[in-house]
Amino acid sequence: MENNRSKNFTAYEYKEITVDIEQASLYMDAYENFGWETDEKLRSSPALGKVTLHFRRDRKIVNKAELTRLQRNFDACMEEIKALEASKKSMATAISIAVGLVGTAFMAGSVFAITAATPMVPLCIILAVPGFIGWLLPGFLFQKMVRRRTKKVAPLIEEKYDELYAVCEKGSKLL
Repeated sequence: MENNRSKNFTAYEYKEITVDIEQASLYMDAYENFGWETDEKLRSSPALGKVTLHFRRDRKIVNKAELTRLQRNFDACMEEIKALEASKKSMATAISIAVGLVGTAFMAGSVFAITAATPMVPLCIILAVPGFIGWLLPGFLFQKMVRRRTKKVAPLIEEKYDELYAVCEKGSKLL
């Protein structure tokens, strides 16, 4: 019996990346434009909102250097998008925490005023009012700041996505 294998040997290079679950489809679609194909033989279970994607690509692919350069450009754009997304909440979180801490300081002053050897009720009330405001305000302040920052960075994020799609298009044309 003769073994009729018409399959030619192909050497692959492999890549694995861990990304947020929400971005997994984008990475899978985009990496195809740089010559990568999803390696279905390997699967990883999602953990902590992340998933590991496994890719392979023919080592003798045409335009490999240019495709690699475009892939790095894509990865850099994705990091910039991630940083812009994080910036929506980072300043709002810091300011909200600071306001909450100031409110807590006022509340501590109020408690010390009422528990003093001679209780100072008027001072307790005067310090308690900004204390309660400092505890209630951070949630509303956080939401307002996130909305304002989102309006500011949304066009920048959209520009980055346009840049991503242009990079993917260039990669697709090279294949």
